[in-house]
Amino acid sequence: MLGVEIGPKQLQLLHEVIPAATTMAVLINPANPAIAEAQSRDMHAAARTLGLAAHVLHASTERDFDMVFATLVQLRVGALAIGSDPFFTSRTEQLAALALRHAVPAIFQFREFAAAGGLMSYGSSIRDTYRLGGIYAGRILKGENPADLPVQQSTKVELVINMKTAKALGLTVPITLLARADEVIE
Repeated sequence: MLGVEIGPKQLQLLHEVIPAATTMAVLINPANPAIAEAQSRDMHAAARTLGLAAHVLHASTERDFDMVFATLVQLRVGALAIGSDPFFTSRTEQLAALALRHAVPAIFQFREFAAAGGLMSYGSSIRDTYRLGGIYAGRILKGENPADLPVQQSTKVELVINMKTAKALGLTVPITLLARADEVIE
C-alpha cells in the first residue's frame, strides 16, 4: 500500500478545499522514526511548493491526541493531514470524531476516516490491495514458487469526500474536486 508517498497529494487536496488557509499541520507518530522523518520532510517540501506554512505535530499515544487538537486550535491551522502510521489507522474513528469536534478539516489515507466523519480520505484502495494479495495466494496455491513472484504494490488510490462534514465545517468543496472523487458521502 502507498503510505508516505501520498502525503504531499493529501496536502494539495486540503489546499484545494481551503485555498485561503496559509498554515496546515501534519500529524506523525515519532515512535516510528523512519516513516516520521520521511513524512515530515515530504510534507514540508509540499507545503513550500503550495506556499503554505506547515507545523508537524506528534502523537504516539491516545493521551497525546487532546494536546494535538488543542495545539491545532491554538496555532489556527487551516487543516490537518494525518500521516500514514498503523497507530493512527487503528484509531481512525477516534481521530475523525476529534477532528469534527474541534472543527478541523482533516484528511487521512483510508475511506473509513471519511465514513466516520473526517472531511476526506485519499490513499490506497484496500480492495485493490486485497485483490492483489488474492492473486498472489492463488498463484502460490497453483504451485508457483513465492520467491519467483515479482514484488507488487497497489497503486490504485481513492478519494472520498464527506459532504456532511464539509457542510458542518462551513466548507464549499470545489466542483472540480467532487468530480475527481471516487465517492462522495452525502
